[in-house]
Amino acid sequence: MNELETNTALREGMKGYGLVILAGVLYAIALKYFVLPSKVILTGTEGIATALSYYFESYALFITLYVIFQAGLLCFAFTKVGRVFALRSMVVVGTVVLGLIVLPELRFADPEPQNERIILVLFGGILAGVAKAMAFQNRGSTGDEDILGAYFAIKYLKPVGSIAVISSIGSTAFGLSMDFLKNGDFETVINTLMYTCIYIFVSAEMLNNLYRKFKITMLAVISKDHKTVAASITATSAHRTYSLHESTGGHSQESFRVIRTIITHEELPQMIAAVQAADPECFYYYHDIEGISSRYYISPIG
Repeated sequence: MNELETNTALREGMKGYGLVILAGVLYAIALKYFVLPSKVILTGTEGIATALSYYFESYALFITLYVIFQAGLLCFAFTKVGRVFALRSMVVVGTVVLGLIVLPELRFADPEPQNERIILVLFGGILAGVAKAMAFQNRGSTGDEDILGAYFAIKYLKPVGSIAVISSIGSTAFGLSMDFLKNGDFETVINTLMYTCIYIFVSAEMLNNLYRKFKITMLAVISKDHKTVAASITATSAHRTYSLHESTGGHSQESFRVIRTIITHEELPQMIAAVQAADPECFYYYHDIEGISSRYYISPIG
């Protein structure tokens, strides 16, 4: 590797770590100012930590349990997902812990149900989803169920946000049980459940919409110069191939070829640019597909 390549790689690495630190700051802000004040149950082991901290009314307990649980999950990330992913996730988690400790006490809205609790829940979910997506886009995560999400997303080719929904079942049940033991009020439990569901849905949807690595689409290109277009597809991605189909224009009666390739949403902008450069006169369209074979290749996150 020459000096230019070394400097470029160094700049990219510094940029990546800078962005995962920013993701950690955003996630800490979401937790401290919006999610925790609204008393919703987080997903995964974070949900267990929040439930116990609500029960004992101890913010320090949440931070302590958060650190313990994330340490175990980061060890799992090192062995099962990837070294870079684990290191960058560790940076995010460390930033979150530091942010939870040093960020000043502020109050943006009244968390009582009859006042502005819904605002805290919605904005907290949006901010958390953005932070999670930013971390994933830079080969890291915010820890907890996102580590398991990365592992199972690679294994089953499912969006990472869907793992959060699955992991929320156990933590939500535990949190609601603790809420009932503390307050003995069934109505309060149902109220917490509703707000928790809103938070989980908003954060998961935000993550899935911003992080498109595991969203699959079929790109179809109609072109007279199918050889050049096909070559541009394979040149853009060594793991992607294509299929050719004969077609005849209904109005012009001219012969065309339809070139189809299955790619991820993450690859889509670069692939469209390559196709248009190969044949500026081509016509293309794309649509999402479901049920992709497990043999389909998606590059590892970490």
